[in-house]
Amino acid sequence: VRASAQMISYELALGLSVVGVFMGAESLRLLDIVHQQIDGNWNIFTQPLGFLIFTIAAFAETNRLPFDLPEAETELVAGYHTEYSSIKFTLFFAGEYAAMFVFAALVTVLFLGGWDLPFMDSGTFAAMGNWGALLGFGVFLFKSLLFLLLYVWVRFTLPRFRFDQLMNLGWKVLLPLGLVNILITGLLNLP
Repeated sequence: VRASAQMISYELALGLSVVGVFMGAESLRLLDIVHQQIDGNWNIFTQPLGFLIFTIAAFAETNRLPFDLPEAETELVAGYHTEYSSIKFTLFFAGEYAAMFVFAALVTVLFLGGWDLPFMDSGTFAAMGNWGALLGFGVFLFKSLLFLLLYVWVRFTLPRFRFDQLMNLGWKVLLPLGLVNILITGLLNLP
């Protein structure tokens, strides 16, 4: 019950947080979103509220501390993990860490400019050919790894929320803030 309640409340906030990005790029294509952020005009600067909501919701969606109530290691003896050992246990953890990397890649594409370097001309990667593609992949990977470092840092810094605090944050704080972010973006993008 805790897992489904947490998932529903934070997926709504997660969806609302990216609507402002889509409105700014005027497209749902990830490539168009990255091209809209070229030359250092990253969405983390134009959509800081959306970034904050997306980051909090990403932590909740991946069940990382302080939002690990479905597992609650200290309360439930690692929750459902007690029923699995060896390869099944490994696959659960591999799936959790894969979800973390997917969210880190999404943050990189949606808010951190993808493969863009802020002080480099946008045509430089294309002029470098295959080396430019490799450099772009390295930049993308570096930004994703920095977000994964944030995952680890927050895990060891913040204590776990109680369930009522978790639901209040999702429904009473993040959901209205997501709607406010959409409203502000819409008002700023009026013709």
